[in-house]
Amino acid sequence: MTSQVSSPAEQADGADGADGAEETAEGAVVGEQRSAPATPPGAKEVRRLDRVIIRFAGDSGDGMQLTGDRFTSETASFGNDLSTLPNFPAEIRAPAGTLPGVSSFQLHFADHDILTPGDAPNVLVAMNPAALKANIGDVPRGAEIIINTDEFTKRPMAKVGYETSPLEDGSLGAYNIHPVPLTTLTVEALKDFGLSRKEAERSKNMFALGLLSWMYHRPTEGTETFLRQKFAKKPEIAEANVAAFRAGWNFGETTEDFAVSYEVAPATRAFPTGTYRNISGNLALSYGLIAASRQADLPLYLGSYPITPASDILHELSKHKNFGVRTFQAEDEIAGIGAALGAAFGGALGVTTTSGPGVALKSETIGLAVSLELPLLIVDIQRGGPSTGLPTKTEQADLLQAMYGRNGEAPVPIVAPRTPADCFDAALDAARIALTYRTPVFLLSDGYLANGSEPWRIPDVSDLPDLTVRFATAPNHELADGTEVFWPYKRDPQTLARPWAVPGTPGLEHRIGGIEKQDGTGNISYAPANHDLMVRTRQAKVDGIEVPDVEVDDPDQARTLVIGWGSTYGPITAAVRRLRVAGVPIAQAHLRHLNPFPRNLGEVLRRYDKVVVPEMNLGQLAGLIRAKYLVDARSYNQVNGMPFKAEQLAKALEEAVQHD
Repeated sequence: MTSQVSSPAEQADGADGADGAEETAEGAVVGEQRSAPATPPGAKEVRRLDRVIIRFAGDSGDGMQLTGDRFTSETASFGNDLSTLPNFPAEIRAPAGTLPGVSSFQLHFADHDILTPGDAPNVLVAMNPAALKANIGDVPRGAEIIINTDEFTKRPMAKVGYETSPLEDGSLGAYNIHPVPLTTLTVEALKDFGLSRKEAERSKNMFALGLLSWMYHRPTEGTETFLRQKFAKKPEIAEANVAAFRAGWNFGETTEDFAVSYEVAPATRAFPTGTYRNISGNLALSYGLIAASRQADLPLYLGSYPITPASDILHELSKHKNFGVRTFQAEDEIAGIGAALGAAFGGALGVTTTSGPGVALKSETIGLAVSLELPLLIVDIQRGGPSTGLPTKTEQADLLQAMYGRNGEAPVPIVAPRTPADCFDAALDAARIALTYRTPVFLLSDGYLANGSEPWRIPDVSDLPDLTVRFATAPNHELADGTEVFWPYKRDPQTLARPWAVPGTPGLEHRIGGIEKQDGTGNISYAPANHDLMVRTRQAKVDGIEVPDVEVDDPDQARTLVIGWGSTYGPITAAVRRLRVAGVPIAQAHLRHLNPFPRNLGEVLRRYDKVVVPEMNLGQLAGLIRAKYLVDARSYNQVNGMPFKAEQLAKALEEAVQHD
């Protein structure tokens, strides 16, 4: 879904304005009510808000992700800035109606620049008792809760520990409750379609989507088109879902329980002029890989084994054979990276995708790639917990694994995107490093970025970097007797990259492998001095990679610097905005390149009395900074499978600023 924004940006990313603070200082995200024309007699009131946070929650079979995704697509087409947080059950199929089986989708949309999915929902749609109980703790007083009353019977409530109905015992008195028999209304709306009750009930998520679309004046044409395309082979199901969607919209229009609807204007001031679409991190990353292969004029080869939350990249790239993309779903993680490394040897842009457990299995082949000095992208979509724990939750705990998780001295550059849309640019950057310096490169995303989405300005192809590769086509060394030969380890003096020769090129026959090679010739060598030289040379190559200096946002000459990496960018920036609005001086920097660090990072860190490093791990970047730069970097850590909340970070950072 794309939309046009015609006015220039007036709020830069990370800047503040009168209405630009991410959330209120108190922590509850509250839409600012704007003036509206007088309501005509008999018409429902329309209130204008500057932002809204909605959370859809239900059983994993209730279609909450689809509902949230459709609402997001229509919001993107309308022109709002947005940020999403899908939250899947950790179990593949938890028992229906239980707390472990709750699936939710949170969407924050606004008429100005925003950075996070929001701390707390203004509106909760609870499809059953489990959804209500699992999410009520996040809902602020005064928020609206739409409850599917059909599910609040004795057995479903008992499953989650409700002894009495929360709809009747007064426990929800602090909220604006809208009891709606969603299931009954959906079945009634579809009674003429000849569906069984069970089949009709499956459309209740579309009824809820229609109701919310009415409440917030979302476009409807795109959803109806989507439903007809999705169920093109079952037109009766398609029309039933469209009917349920329309019934929900009409219910909002006619019922007296919803006396007010809301408008959130397009965010025309938040974006530069251009064509935008809503995009998730994994989709942006996939497009970035394709763009990199086209800019390098190389075929793209993905060797991968399915693993949550990286599998979507394999699924997406498999659709793009027309761009020279070849995907291989291997029998295991080791085979996947082995095939990708083989493709790199053959002259392709080799990529493998995985998560933390897969990185552990791929580590030996990554070490081999370091020795072979071939370009290879290792995309790690980090997830919660070691082994297979918390596979759908987010974490940043693979940094040290990416930095050191191989035998011997095997340095690998590391690049980390900061937002879902930034995954596109980070993929191009990682490919630039891999191709220029002939090295494997880690691209560290995470589940929050992978599944979350935001508006993305579609770039002009002419603005993309030139990644053209110059393969070796002729001998590069002359022996003492005048014979011209090809040395596979004769290096470029600027980058220390060795030449890349496509196998089968006449006169460039060569041998590479895991056993240590002699400098220049590539012959097998057991000489201690040569091994020392090659180890130091590979390290020097990584240390010498050109990366931009880290930029510092410090308008008030603060004494405290907060520095982050990866997906903490949104919550950190939102927290910094809050503090500055409250008059608290604080500086901010964010790292994309984690190996090597930007050359000015040490100087930047030493300018500040205090350095705070928020991470979704137990302090991995903080430890690296302390070790390398000998500064007293202080950690602020969270490992609960969820991203930081802006208010939570704001309080922690304020304490750090004020603490002596």
